[in-house]
Amino acid sequence: MHAFAALLDSLIYTRGRNAKLKLIGDYLRVTPDPDRGWAMAALTGDLDLPGVKPALIRALIESRVDPVLFRMSRDYVGDTAETVALLWPVPDPPPADTVPLSVGAVVDRLMHLSRSDAPAALADMLDRLDAEERFALLKLATGALRVGVSARLAKQALADAFGLDVEAVEEVWHGLAPPYPTLFAWAEGTGEQPTPADVPVFRPFMLAHPLEDLRVDLADYVAEWKWDGIRVQLVHVAGATRLYSRTGDDVTAAFPDVAAAFATLGVVDGELMVRGDAQGGGIAEGEGAGSFNALQQRLGRKVVSAKMLEEAPAFVRLYDILFDGAEDLRALPWTERRARLEAFAARLDPTRFDVSGVIAADDFTALEGIRAGARDAAIEGVMLKRRDSPYVAGRRAGLWYKWKRDPLTADCVMMYAQRGNGRRSSWYSDYTFGCWTGEQAGEGELLPVGKAYQGITDQEIAQLDRFVRQHTLNRFGPVREVEKSLVLEVAFDSIHESKRHKSGLAMRFPRIARIRTDKPAAEADTLAGLRKLVT
Repeated sequence: MHAFAALLDSLIYTRGRNAKLKLIGDYLRVTPDPDRGWAMAALTGDLDLPGVKPALIRALIESRVDPVLFRMSRDYVGDTAETVALLWPVPDPPPADTVPLSVGAVVDRLMHLSRSDAPAALADMLDRLDAEERFALLKLATGALRVGVSARLAKQALADAFGLDVEAVEEVWHGLAPPYPTLFAWAEGTGEQPTPADVPVFRPFMLAHPLEDLRVDLADYVAEWKWDGIRVQLVHVAGATRLYSRTGDDVTAAFPDVAAAFATLGVVDGELMVRGDAQGGGIAEGEGAGSFNALQQRLGRKVVSAKMLEEAPAFVRLYDILFDGAEDLRALPWTERRARLEAFAARLDPTRFDVSGVIAADDFTALEGIRAGARDAAIEGVMLKRRDSPYVAGRRAGLWYKWKRDPLTADCVMMYAQRGNGRRSSWYSDYTFGCWTGEQAGEGELLPVGKAYQGITDQEIAQLDRFVRQHTLNRFGPVREVEKSLVLEVAFDSIHESKRHKSGLAMRFPRIARIRTDKPAAEADTLAGLRKLVT
């Protein structure tokens, strides 16, 4: 456990990508199985220990130290694991069993705990560790490492450490289970390379760069709509079907209707959406896609009711094809893959699958005009794909571009603020904002319409932090209610009706566009005005 704790501590204080790769690689080369496999599972987010929840950890520490001291310390530190690791009282006398705990032993014990046994078992392990190891244990147990390492970076480190091709590692990763003994046997040359021949494994998605100020020639690029759903990969092999999200998460259980309908050998890439009435007319008329808000009701569910299957039937709008049967098509140019995709899709259930249409535009100027009208609930923007592009993992310069529609904006009043996490833990950097309930600005009361922590610079965060501290009205745990006098211009992708929010509205991807010190709160927008933007 000590080596893993040292790795996490080093990663937290290491900024450079190459330095992080070396730290992880050095650890993997010298650490034995199964510890290094479980460490990789933790770094890539593939470790699930359901017996330990944040509430359990809070209850344990509050039974050993003053609860007020813990909450104040947590508010200041900004991280529960770090706070508990530092505050945990050293037992006197120390435990008789002083055998060092390994990562494998910790995972094995936590994995087989019942909820009733978990408190005593976790407390026993915390008693036997030092502060650095306690921090690592709690991060491991909750699955929230937050050490600045993505799953891709961890896999790259493994590949670099053993001289493997990272794409080959990605190809088989989701067909393997932690602690990955066959993967490390292959890495060290003592076993065969794992293959995805009979397992519905995930293949890395091809991604796009933002278009920004670039203009492209439509003789070289094709334009498609960028639909507002969940990017998924459907895999059917050896009688089994899986749906994977862009991050490689298996979402099959939440969409059994789609999985049951995809029984043709192959791998396709598309946008998962739910059916809905066309709204607003125009470009998406008759396309049958509902808003993201409708899809959101099904996300994350392990069991989907018959009523939900009926009221929000899911379907996939196909973008590309990776495998047709057992044939790998990824090296073919987009034009050839498109023809194969259309032929493949013709064999699928048309109520569950269709092909994303190509936008007819004579030139880039004409495309700009078409994109400007893209304010349908199911359209997020435009994709531009080079006609001769192969399907390659990750973002490759010059091949695919995403051109999102311009965001909507609203002037809202800051109502509440909360400290952030990580490097923002000392700043009030998460803001809840609202709009007026009356028909005119300044009339009625303010009701929250969203919460955001993105879009502003560190200097602007410092400015807002000063405002929060100087204009606090009430405190509710870590949340501060502030004087309703500061207007924030909020940008968001779309807004939807929501029964879960008191205002009846929910913004999609809100972020702070600018601080409107020039505008009085009485002139901020109204809920009635926001409802006119609902799609």
